[in-house]
Amino acid sequence: MKSTFILAIALATTSLCYGQNDSIMFRNISDEIMLHGTCYENLRVLCKTVGHRLSGTPAAAKAVAWGEKAMIEAGADNVWLQPVNVPKWTRGKESLQLKLNGKYKKVPALSLGNSEGTNGKPLEREIVAVNDYDEYAALPDKYVAGKIVFFNYRFRQDFINSFDGYGNAVKYRWNSPNIAAKRGAAGVIIRSMSTGEDDFPHTGSMHYDSSVKKLPEMAIGNKTADALAAACKKGRVTAIITSGCHMEEDLVPSFNVIGEIKGTEEPERIITVGGHLDSWDVGEGAHDDGAGCAQSIEVLRAFKALGYRPRYTIRAVLFMNEENGNKGGWAYLDSAKANHEKHILAMESDAGGFSPRGIGLEMPEVCKRHIRKYAHLFLPYNVYDFEKEEGGVDISPLHIKGDVPAAGLIPDSQRYFDYHHTANDVFEQVNHRELKLGAVTMAQFIYLICQHGLPK
Repeated sequence: MKSTFILAIALATTSLCYGQNDSIMFRNISDEIMLHGTCYENLRVLCKTVGHRLSGTPAAAKAVAWGEKAMIEAGADNVWLQPVNVPKWTRGKESLQLKLNGKYKKVPALSLGNSEGTNGKPLEREIVAVNDYDEYAALPDKYVAGKIVFFNYRFRQDFINSFDGYGNAVKYRWNSPNIAAKRGAAGVIIRSMSTGEDDFPHTGSMHYDSSVKKLPEMAIGNKTADALAAACKKGRVTAIITSGCHMEEDLVPSFNVIGEIKGTEEPERIITVGGHLDSWDVGEGAHDDGAGCAQSIEVLRAFKALGYRPRYTIRAVLFMNEENGNKGGWAYLDSAKANHEKHILAMESDAGGFSPRGIGLEMPEVCKRHIRKYAHLFLPYNVYDFEKEEGGVDISPLHIKGDVPAAGLIPDSQRYFDYHHTANDVFEQVNHRELKLGAVTMAQFIYLICQHGLPK
C-alpha cells in the first residue's frame, strides 16, 4: 500500500514537472519570437521586393529565390527546391463598363482566376440581375439567352466565423459560368466574396465544366454591386466586358521551397509546417499567404535560436500553386510516398496574419483528445479554440491520401475577407505583433507534439 502511494506521488510530481517545463518553453518561444523574430521583416521583403506572385510567372520564380534565402538565414539544417509543374494563367488587359444613368462608366472589376476572357474584344450585352440561384432558376430561358447574368449574392454577415460565410458564398464564383452557359448566357458578373464596406473587387479561382462554353466571368466590389443592383431594378442596364485573360495549354516548371531541422531521436519521423508561396496577381499576397510562409520559416529560426533539439524532424514547406491548382501540395505528397517518408503531423497557416485564436484539428478523435489535454498551456496567449476541424489546402493531399493528421492555425477571421484576393492585400495591412503571435502559436504547438507525440 505504501509503495503504491509513493508511486502515485512520484507520477504526479513528474507530471507537474513536465507541465512546468512545457510552460517555461512556451514562454521562451514567445519571448524569442516577440523580441527577436524576423518574420515581419521577411514578409516585408517578400511583399515589397517580389510583390504578387502568381504561379508560373517570373515573380513566382523570384519568390522561390526569396524563400530559399530566408530558409538558409533561419538556420535550417537542409534547404532544397522540390520541382513542381504548375498551370500558367494570364490576366491580360481587362475592363468592365456599365451603362448607368445613360452613360457608360468604367468600374473596378477583376476577371476570375483560370477564366477565359473575350479575346480582348468588347462584349456588349444587356444585364439580367438575380440575387441567388433560386431566382435564376425561376427565370424563363428567354431572359437569360445572350445576356450577361449578374449574380448579386451577398456574403452573409450573420456568420460570426467569416470562413463559414465564405464557404456559403464561394459557389457563385466557382460555378456560375457553368450554370449560365447551360442556358445560353454570354457572360457572368458576380458580387465579390467580400465582407468589406469598400469597392475592392476580389479575384479567385473558378472552373469550367467540360460540356459547356467557356464564358467570361468578372467580379465587382460591394459598392459597385449595390449601384448595379439598384440600376437593374429601375430598368435596362448594359455592360461591356473586355478581357484578355487565358490559360496556357502547357504546365510550366516551378518549385516548392523546403527547409528542415533534423530530429535527434527519431529523424525519420517528420512534422511539416507550411504556407503557400504563390498569390493572385493583384496586391502583394501579404495575408494570403505571405504571412503563413514567413511564420513557417520563423518556427525553424526560433527553435535554432533557442537551441531546441527536436525529437522529430521539423520541416517548413513553402508550397507553390495553392491558388489555382494545388500542384505543390500534390507534388509534396508524391515525393513523400516515393521516398517512403513517415509524416506524423502536417500544419498550415493560410488564414491571414491576424491574432491567433486556436488550432483546427483534422485527425482521429484520440489525437484530438490528447492535444486538448494541453490546451491550458495556450490560454495565457489568448489561444483557446481546439474544437474546429480545419487543416489547409496545401496539406490536404498529405492528410487525405497519406492519412497524416492535419492542423491549421486559426486566426481571428473578421478582417480576412476584406483583403482576400484583392489589390488591398498588402504588407501595410499586417500588424507585426499579430503576425508574430501566430508564429508563436505554431512553434508552441509543434514543440508540444515533439515532446508528447500523438497516439497511433
